Amino acid sequence: MDITSILLVLTVVTVFAYDFTNGFHDAADMVATAIASRAMKSSVAIAIVSVFTFLGPLVAGLAVADTVGTFVEISGADTLHAQAVVIAALLAAISYNLATWKLGLPSSSSNSLAGGLVGAGLFIVGSSHINWGIDALMDFRLEGLMKVVVGLFVSPLFGFIIGFLLMKTIFFVFRRFTVKIRPLFVVSQYFSVAWLGFSHGANDAQKGMAIIGMMLLASGETQQFTIPLWVILMCTTAITLGTMFGGWSIIKTLGFELYRIRIIHAVANQLGAALVNTLATAIGAPTSTTQVVTATLLGNGAAEKPSHVAWGRAGQIVAGWLLNVSVSILLGALYAYAFIHTIGAFI
Repeated sequence: MDITSILLVLTVVTVFAYDFTNGFHDAADMVATAIASRAMKSSVAIAIVSVFTFLGPLVAGLAVADTVGTFVEISGADTLHAQAVVIAALLAAISYNLATWKLGLPSSSSNSLAGGLVGAGLFIVGSSHINWGIDALMDFRLEGLMKVVVGLFVSPLFGFIIGFLLMKTIFFVFRRFTVKIRPLFVVSQYFSVAWLGFSHGANDAQKGMAIIGMMLLASGETQQFTIPLWVILMCTTAITLGTMFGGWSIIKTLGFELYRIRIIHAVANQLGAALVNTLATAIGAPTSTTQVVTATLLGNGAAEKPSHVAWGRAGQIVAGWLLNVSVSILLGALYAYAFIHTIGAFI
């Protein structure tokens, strides 16, 4: 087996690890409010999210994978350097995922991967090989890195706004009800959790698929960027397995440290976050389920009573988001440097 084949196998294994940590991270975000509201057992919530996370990528198309897999152009680079971009980006994303999981911070796997790709791409193939998408933006079109940026950075803002408006709407609609409405929201939560899991799988699993698609192109296995069926199934399985294990320290942060979450908050949070993810997936824009869920939850809390929200803790989470991209760009460049010099010593 030559070095190209070895690196391809290594990439597939690393993508599996990345998707596992992605699911591990995001499962905590998706079930945190359901568990905190005490309307659903944790095992049931995780089971529902896992099943629908698996189904999401199988029926949602591959628009997000096309966006992530093509904003760094590696087909013109030699095989070793092209593979280095991909592997370095993955290692950067996994490193940031594990570090923030240890700290109990709900970070963005998507931002980490995008930052890692930019850092490794700049170091190895240069800025001319990155489709910044600025020219297209002048023509009111979204493509390349700008679509990634809009998806990852605008979606939390939309999440907050939708979370705020949805909560206000629920309060308005049910304000005159004299009968107990908790049973209605308990039943609704099964559907909202399922939709959130589906939207997560439909968007997030495609990023790992994009990386393998890039690597297949770089290795000469394919002549154009494409995602084979076995890649879809593997990435779906990896992110689902990660979802099944969950991250309890992150559940504690979102479910119990921002404000006292009740069933009405949980349903509004899940519906709002799922809506943002679904809209972004439809236009091929990657989102961070972590950021969307957290921002929507803050919007829910602000709509009811802003003073009840622990804005200091929320600020720590947002600060982690701001560091996410810059740290991942640096990590991507560092891993690329280490990879090139380590592999270069053996060939």
